[in-house]
Amino acid sequence: MIQAVPPPEIVAVAPEMSVDTASELRVAAALTNARVQVDSSFQGATIVLYGAVFNPTDDPADVVVVVRGPDAPVRLVKKTRNLGVWLNSRPVLFEGAPGFYMTASTRSLSDIAGFGQLRRLGVGVDHLRIDAPEETRTVTRYGVRDVVISRLGEDYLDWRRAVIRLKEAAALYDTDPDGVTFVDRGLFRAQVELPATAPTGEYHAEVWLFRDGEPAGVSNLTLTVEKVGIERDIYELAHRRPWTYGLLSVLLAAMMGYLASRVFRRN
Repeated sequence: MIQAVPPPEIVAVAPEMSVDTASELRVAAALTNARVQVDSSFQGATIVLYGAVFNPTDDPADVVVVVRGPDAPVRLVKKTRNLGVWLNSRPVLFEGAPGFYMTASTRSLSDIAGFGQLRRLGVGVDHLRIDAPEETRTVTRYGVRDVVISRLGEDYLDWRRAVIRLKEAAALYDTDPDGVTFVDRGLFRAQVELPATAPTGEYHAEVWLFRDGEPAGVSNLTLTVEKVGIERDIYELAHRRPWTYGLLSVLLAAMMGYLASRVFRRN
């Protein structure tokens, strides 16, 4: 179930530009739905991002949309072969990676801006910032010792590519070089496809305006994905009162087992 709220008026202007002058290059954007509510029937959502480019000249400009979901730790294991048997390696942990990441643009990112510019802005999956410390260390989670991967390690890029590959397979990461279309002079639209497995939390959208390979303006938007109904109550109980949640789960399982034994017992 998705409920829409009035889209916010958000206007962003390139640095060192005044919003009062009508002859300036700038971009404005908004979302059709700023809040997505997730219940038991949630099968994903399609959100339309729309906006306008105020371009007083005939010089072409490009629009790039970046939507990033809340960061969360990512735990990975790799299959290794020992004495002819495939076993899991010691778990590797990235401290934080976006749970959702999407880019849409008027054309390929490499045609819009150079490698250095995209890397500095963190625009595109190839330039995605995934948190990792400078030194490798170990942490204990649920009785298992995980290796926290270092961004300076020799295998950092291999593990990073694995994170992106798994997220893309789950439809949580996406790149669409033709995802932004101009429907009229200066008016554009893009679609944000949220899969059913999209994490809840606060999402941040950046609408970049590029001209001649340089960023000319940016508009920042916020999207909230939240659980509602009984799912929200169970989620909050599990996270705020884990001992109570665990005890109730054990009692419920014991009760169901007792009732099943009474119903299916032999005479």
